[in-house]
Amino acid sequence: MLRDSLQLLCDGINSPSPIASSQRKSVTNLLRDFDSPGVFPPSARVDRSLKLQQQDSIKLWDAWRYPIFAVNKGLQSFPHLCKVELQISEHSIASSLARDILIHHIWGPRRRTWGIEMTVINSMMRDVSRHSSLADITMVRMVMGLAGLAPLPADALVTPVTFRIRKRNLRGILAALDAKETGTRELSGEWVVGKKLWQTLQSDYRSSHQSAHKNDVLGDSLNGGPSSSRKSHSRVILYVHGGAYYSSSAASHRKITIPMSKYTETRIFAIDYRLAPETCFPGPLHDVVNAYLRLTEDLHVPPENVVLAGDSAGGGLCLALLLYLRDNDYPLPGGAILFSPWVDLTLSCPSWDTNAAYDIVPTPGPTAHLHPVVMYLGDRLEEYLTHPYASPLFGKFDGLPPLLIQCGEAEVLRDEIMLVSHKASLAGVHVQHEMYEDAVHVFQAFPFLGSANEAFISCREFVCHQLPKLQASAPKILDTFCEARLDDDIDNDNVRVVRGDGVETSSGRRDMEVQMKHDNPPNDQNLPSWGPTSLLPDVASDTDETDTKSEVASSVAACIQSHSGLRRIKSTLSVFAAEKPLTRISEGTCTSGHHPKSSYSVTRPSSPGILHKARSHTSMTSFVEQWTLSSKSCSIRQAQVTR
Repeated sequence: MLRDSLQLLCDGINSPSPIASSQRKSVTNLLRDFDSPGVFPPSARVDRSLKLQQQDSIKLWDAWRYPIFAVNKGLQSFPHLCKVELQISEHSIASSLARDILIHHIWGPRRRTWGIEMTVINSMMRDVSRHSSLADITMVRMVMGLAGLAPLPADALVTPVTFRIRKRNLRGILAALDAKETGTRELSGEWVVGKKLWQTLQSDYRSSHQSAHKNDVLGDSLNGGPSSSRKSHSRVILYVHGGAYYSSSAASHRKITIPMSKYTETRIFAIDYRLAPETCFPGPLHDVVNAYLRLTEDLHVPPENVVLAGDSAGGGLCLALLLYLRDNDYPLPGGAILFSPWVDLTLSCPSWDTNAAYDIVPTPGPTAHLHPVVMYLGDRLEEYLTHPYASPLFGKFDGLPPLLIQCGEAEVLRDEIMLVSHKASLAGVHVQHEMYEDAVHVFQAFPFLGSANEAFISCREFVCHQLPKLQASAPKILDTFCEARLDDDIDNDNVRVVRGDGVETSSGRRDMEVQMKHDNPPNDQNLPSWGPTSLLPDVASDTDETDTKSEVASSVAACIQSHSGLRRIKSTLSVFAAEKPLTRISEGTCTSGHHPKSSYSVTRPSSPGILHKARSHTSMTSFVEQWTLSSKSCSIRQAQVTR
């Protein structure tokens, strides 16, 4: 009886949504709903009458509600087993977690390529918005800030930074906020630099500083010009964290910023912008603009050397920053990397329904309590809901720099991310849109997923190889003054070394230098900095650097896949864990060795990988017309690709 009930539930979960099946619209038709700011899409799921409410704190006497919630969550989501569930609950809490684990091992996971880790995470997060009354903003921020749930990647240097916000005579929507600045308000953030990258930068800086000291004018000329290392490490990434605009921090996102620094071999500055509801729109945008101008004006980093990056709400802020800079004639950065960007606060796209059962992002509830859109926009929700700086999908994208946009096939934001990718492409922006099979929202944050490593490898390719060819103005070599300012900002007494499990092993410059010398293997100088040295295969010392990194890339990803994971959680679930090989489906590759030139088709790989990867095209009209949104995935049917 139990097995029959479980099978019935499993069939119900995997069946296509009747709403999605009856409401298929082409991408072109969907884009028309987002052409005019101020005009609300007919499918909007946000109640424009909601108002920001005072958040009541959770009291001690509310504790009795939590065990009831644990039992009721299992009962509500498993109605076919009410009698069995009640019998089981006499001996233990029959939660949906136990049910989902049981289903995972009898009939398989909800998504074909999911491991037990994703089943557990999905079960814990699914439908959580229905019970938002059990939490307050303080509790949510505390939980989201617990970086110990997942171990951080390999060692890196982290330097906290605090700086004052000065009046910059900002234009447009930020003029009023800028006029209020007195130079006393402070913002914080942190520099994140991979350990080996830091060692390289220190060596380059000291050698160039000594040369400049000996020859103030000739400098690099007497030494054969600037080193190739200085050319390749002149990028700076400004990272904007996600968290639905009201939670998380730069520190909580180190599991993304550390591998990004190591893979792309760039210095990353992650900003802690003010959070809602204490600071509503456009306050967070004001902070991100100041962080960008601090890099370009105060630290003298050339704008073309800066790459924006962000996830979820942070990805939306990155797009808003680009639109603001363009609209007000500020220099634009060299490009942007967006992980699952939240670009439509109206929640209008079909994937909010079709992927609700799979994603880790809960659908906001019908009330204003902990509703991220209400908290972010405050009392001016109706005025700002479709503003391009709040919902970038409603904006115009002409003149923006190249974009790398990654999303998961199983996330609720999938459709709006696809729409914004095509809208930018139609505006002439170079867009590389990647969709990863069965992946959830911001899957890059889960180190046990092979697709996360694939995503970071793609980021490396985009930053190191594609951007230099695509940018109108090539990145410049940082001058001595800029390098000195960056060195002072990064290498000081606030620096600390962060171990792979998140533990700070040393603090202060002296302790850090001692540990760096102690941890530096003498024979790894020819190995890429973006993978754990102990996992890399042997490489001949006379191999060309470019070829070496290219050949080792897939091996690194496979090694990381098999050796990393949620160590603290996976240790208790290791009996269920099964590791899968990593494969990649990418554009223009096939097993026979032939490269198709005109047709593009989507097939399901045998294990998680890139389900869809597309770049901008010279003519998008006929291409876009052939896209459809279905109940489970987007499909491309014989789309003609012109390169």
